[in-house]
Amino acid sequence: MPRKKQYLDESEGRLVDDLWTDIYPVNSQALEDTGYATQKPEALLERIIRASSDENDLVLDCFCGSGTTPAIAEKLGRRWIACDLGRFAIHTTRKRLLGIEGVRPFVVQNLGKYERQVWQKAEFGERAEATVRAYRRFILDLYHAEPVEGYAWLHGKKGGRMVHVGTVDTPVALGDVKQIAIEFRRAIGTGKGAPQLAGVDVLGWDFALDMNETAKQIAQEAGLDVRFVRIPREVLEKKAVEQGDIRFFELAALSVDVQVKGRELAVTLTDFMVPPDDVPEDVIKAVKHWSEWIDYWAVDFNYRDDTFHNEWQSYRTRKDRGLTLSVRNKYEQPGTYTALVKVIDILGNDTTKGITVEVH
Repeated sequence: MPRKKQYLDESEGRLVDDLWTDIYPVNSQALEDTGYATQKPEALLERIIRASSDENDLVLDCFCGSGTTPAIAEKLGRRWIACDLGRFAIHTTRKRLLGIEGVRPFVVQNLGKYERQVWQKAEFGERAEATVRAYRRFILDLYHAEPVEGYAWLHGKKGGRMVHVGTVDTPVALGDVKQIAIEFRRAIGTGKGAPQLAGVDVLGWDFALDMNETAKQIAQEAGLDVRFVRIPREVLEKKAVEQGDIRFFELAALSVDVQVKGRELAVTLTDFMVPPDDVPEDVIKAVKHWSEWIDYWAVDFNYRDDTFHNEWQSYRTRKDRGLTLSVRNKYEQPGTYTALVKVIDILGNDTTKGITVEVH
C-alpha cells in the first residue's frame, strides 16, 4: 500500500483548538486584578488580539468592563475603541490605561442614554417639535420654573435666572454653553420674558466629561453666571413624579490654589464638593475629609483645547490609599500656557478646571 512520508520540519502544524485550557482565570492574588467581577485574563486577550490583528489595526470592545481589551491593545500597538454603559466600568478602564507606561493620549466621551428617547416618545408623543416642547415644559414644571417662548437655547426662568433644558439623548457640551451665552447676550432686557439678570441654570441628564469648571470659566468671561444642574433619573419614574420626590442638584465644585514663581507652576487642590444626589448615605457618612471624594486627579500643563494629556497624575490604589494634593511643573520657555486640572471622584465623574499661566 502506498504511504505518505511527511517530516516534522515540512509540516505547517495543526489548527489551534477552540478549547484553551492553558490560561487561568484572574484570581484575587493576581497582579492584574482590578476587583471587577467579569475581568478576563490579559493572556487571553493578548492571544486573541495577536491572532486577529496587526500593529496599528483598530480593536473595538463594545462591553469593555474592566478594560482588559483596550489595555492589551494599547500595549501591543493597536488603536482601540472601548465602550460600556456603566460609569464604574469606564472609571476602572481609564485608571487601568493610565497605569500603562507610555500610554498614548485618549479621550473619554459620554454618548448619552438612549432609553430616555423611548421614554420621551412614550410620554410626549411621536411628533418631533411638539414632543420636545412638551418634554421641556414637563422638566421646567418639576424644576418649578416658568416656560418662556421665542428662544432657541433659553427655555424658562426661575427666581430671576433663565433656564436651559438639555435634550434626553445627548449630554450638555461646551458648545451648548457657548450658544446659551451668545443668545443670552442678544436677548437680555429686550422684551417680555427677556432675561433681566446675568444668570442661567443649565439642566442636563448628563454633562460632557471635562466640561463643568471649564464651561463656567467661559461663561464668566462672557459676564454670565452659569449653574449646572443634573436632571435626576427619578424623573423617568411616574410614582416618584406623582409623589414629588424629584430633587435637582448642582455638579461637583473644585477649588484650586495656583502659585507661579518664575517659570515654575505649583498647583494645589484646596477643596472638592460632590453633590449628594447619587451618593449612598453610608458613603456620605464615611467621608471625613473632602479629599476622600477624589479617586485620582491629573494635570495637562500644556492644554491646547484638544485631547487631554496626562502629564502628571496621582491616584489611589488598593495598596496605597494616599493621594498627593500638590504638584509642581517647570516650563522650559517663557510664555502663556493653559494648565487643565482634571479630578475624577469615587463615583467616576469628571470635574475639570482650566488655569491660565504666565511664566517669565
